[in-house]
Amino acid sequence: MGIRIQRAHPEDRGLVVSVMEEAFHHDPVSSWVFPHEPHRRAVHGKFLGVFVDVALAEGFIDIAEGDAGVALWLSVPAGAPEEEDPTPALMRRTADPGNERCELVGRLTGAIHPHDRAHAYLLMIGVTPERQGKGIGEELIATELDRCDQAGLPAYLEASSARGMTLYERLGFRPTGRTVELPDGPPMWPMWREPGAR
Repeated sequence: MGIRIQRAHPEDRGLVVSVMEEAFHHDPVSSWVFPHEPHRRAVHGKFLGVFVDVALAEGFIDIAEGDAGVALWLSVPAGAPEEEDPTPALMRRTADPGNERCELVGRLTGAIHPHDRAHAYLLMIGVTPERQGKGIGEELIATELDRCDQAGLPAYLEASSARGMTLYERLGFRPTGRTVELPDGPPMWPMWREPGAR
């Protein structure tokens, strides 16, 4: 396909949040965190903005040509973190202080995140609805996976839908055998990819 991919800068924050908000508005996990659609529309961007800020500060974000999609990546070192991750509490405080699900989703995913090996972490990827199913997400991910393969670095993500899992498996990711169980909500599937797995 050969789409052009560029690296996001801080001034692209609004664009990235907008693409993410559109891409994840009907996502099963976002719908669980914010079950009432009008409320989701009001606060979802604030919630996703925390992820964008973390990626801009500690990792990087790739943007697909035409602003069709974005991928948020972090580099995770080997070894368990010495301090508790402040991000889940920040997600709740920033987006919807009375909604414990804002924080819980981050705590549950963080609790089973592997730390035995350094890896690239696909924090989130979103493609605008009208461009989904056209290979944009695959190209966004594959660009970084090529770099991972060259560096001999594994990669990790949490799939929030069965459709996403199919794409990730095509790219060499495999379920870890553990599931993030959101209370009365949809499952999330942690997936791991060894370098050169495609």
